[in-house]
Amino acid sequence: MQAKEPKNIFIQGAIQPGFIAEQIQKHQTKTSIGGHSIFLGQVRADTIDGKLVTGIEYSSYEPMALEKMMEIRESIFSKYKLTCAHIYHSLGIVPTGEICLFVFISAPHRKSAIEACAELVEKIKAELPVWGKELLGEEGHQWKVNK
Repeated sequence: MQAKEPKNIFIQGAIQPGFIAEQIQKHQTKTSIGGHSIFLGQVRADTIDGKLVTGIEYSSYEPMALEKMMEIRESIFSKYKLTCAHIYHSLGIVPTGEICLFVFISAPHRKSAIEACAELVEKIKAELPVWGKELLGEEGHQWKVNK
């Protein structure tokens, strides 16, 4: 049996609202779904030591990250009764105010969708090898610490 190929979750730059709407619309024909839970991660304009964050530049060792994402996704499917789970994460520069993470969970019942989405987002933040460099305008940058 051939090993399953990890699905690419990465999008260059910000995740556009039209893309998000398109993904949601595709699920209208799946009538066994009773609830969706969506998480949208947005780049904040934090102030760090008096310097304003203007964006985040995301990078990753993609083969390792895609394998890890497949493991995380499978662990969520083994714990919750889900119809589907879609994950998209930005790479490259994402300006403040733009979307950098889109998690879309569908299930027969809302409780599973909501709980699975929350757990999946926490696992992504804690375990996925994606790094963010907070851009501080002409003041340089610093590596982001996930909270």
